[in-house]
Amino acid sequence: MGTNYVSLKGDIMKWGLEKGPALLGAIIILAAGFVLARVVCRLLQSWLEKREMEPPVRMLLTRVTWLMIMALFVMVALGTLGIAVGPLIAMLGVAGVGIGLAMQGVLGNLVSGLLIIFTKPFRVGEYIEIAGNYGQVTAIELFSTTLLHPDKSRVVIPNRKISGEILHNYGTLKQHDITINVAYNTNLPEAIAVIQDVLARNANVLKDPAPVVAVGRFADSGIDIEVKPFSKLTEFGAAAAEVKLGIVDAFRERKIEIPFPQREVRVLGPATMTSYPSGETRAASLL
Repeated sequence: MGTNYVSLKGDIMKWGLEKGPALLGAIIILAAGFVLARVVCRLLQSWLEKREMEPPVRMLLTRVTWLMIMALFVMVALGTLGIAVGPLIAMLGVAGVGIGLAMQGVLGNLVSGLLIIFTKPFRVGEYIEIAGNYGQVTAIELFSTTLLHPDKSRVVIPNRKISGEILHNYGTLKQHDITINVAYNTNLPEAIAVIQDVLARNANVLKDPAPVVAVGRFADSGIDIEVKPFSKLTEFGAAAAEVKLGIVDAFRERKIEIPFPQREVRVLGPATMTSYPSGETRAASLL
């Protein structure tokens, strides 16, 4: 055993004398690459922040830059150790193809996320409707987009479900769709003026763009007045409740009738038999 130990020790010392300088050089190269990658990524991050780019884009570019610099220095370090880099690159290429085929959905989300980030069909804070979902955009990430639903729940949509879909972007404003029904004998100009006054006194209703108040359809029990003011997304819910309450109070004060559904029923009297010259008899109804 002592002989084997001495032999092993001698082999280690021989390998260290032969490969020691190359190993030390490889370690120094990797350390230099790590330091250089950190410095370059910090400079790139500060430069991208001045360009007002989206956070996911900044993160992606800095990470890709770090990986490229480190991959370059790793290849140089392996070459210093005498390891053939060519076959290793070929193996990594084959493995990358296999991984890409196995992760088509993930890569599809990544590509779609980059497309969304660079083309900017919508931004964080805007209200959108897409793929059967709607809400305020709270986050745009590389793989998914998060919407805040009006009931405060969150909807996470994979980015590949967004690309190629019809997008309705409301921006940071949203228009109310309120319908008020008034009786047929109502003075319509007066009712419209009352509604406009309620809208003008509401601080959560935007004055530009101007609210839309117009006569709508002629319903069974009354005439519809369409009320379509604009509000900011953050004030939309409160504005809708305040406008409806204000209109009801103003109508009651002005004695403007908001009719309830009603139908006119006519009761016919007993039927009587009527004779005709041809001998035909028919049933007639009297009111």
